[in-house]
Amino acid sequence: MYRDRSDAGETLARVLREIEFDRPVVLALPRGGVPVALPVARALGAPLDLVLVRKIGVPGQEELAAGAIVDGPPEYLWLNEPLMRGLGLSRADLEPTITARRADLAERRRDWLQGRAPVDLAGRDAIVVDDGIATGATMRTALTALRERGPARVILAVPVAAAGTLEELRPLADRIVCPLVPAHFHAVGLHYRNFGQVSGDAVRRAMEDSAG
Repeated sequence: MYRDRSDAGETLARVLREIEFDRPVVLALPRGGVPVALPVARALGAPLDLVLVRKIGVPGQEELAAGAIVDGPPEYLWLNEPLMRGLGLSRADLEPTITARRADLAERRRDWLQGRAPVDLAGRDAIVVDDGIATGATMRTALTALRERGPARVILAVPVAAAGTLEELRPLADRIVCPLVPAHFHAVGLHYRNFGQVSGDAVRRAMEDSAG
């Protein structure tokens, strides 16, 4: 069990220090992944950036994911075509939500990164960090999107995850680093003593610290 997200990040950093990387870039999934990723970026002497993902809900049933959008460049848009066909939805039906989510991503990048441009991943090792993985839906989208940015390798690095989910994600990553894979996984937060919510202000401060 980890004390908190910073402790999990230090543990992850110790493992990652033993691996040779080519000009690594650390990419956190906010909000929870940011305090984990900050110690990793410091340990590797790597820039820290964010992977911003927003779910695209079915109109009128926003909790049901019809797709997801990831900021770029290039922007990545995934649509759940089988679900859309089953509900009789077209791309046009989702356009208002897509536009709104695209604006959300742009606002978050402005707020949390204060105008910093995304780090160019071309030819570099991209290390994707979150505080843990249960179902892996968001991480699956993030990993697929990052491939579009031309990294040399995509490395998935998380402190804790469900074994079955890691196996499902394995084809999307060149390497997976996960120090804790419980035999009986129920929820990410059960493996932290302190798993409080991470505020937007905390994300902004962490990104400022990484830039300094």
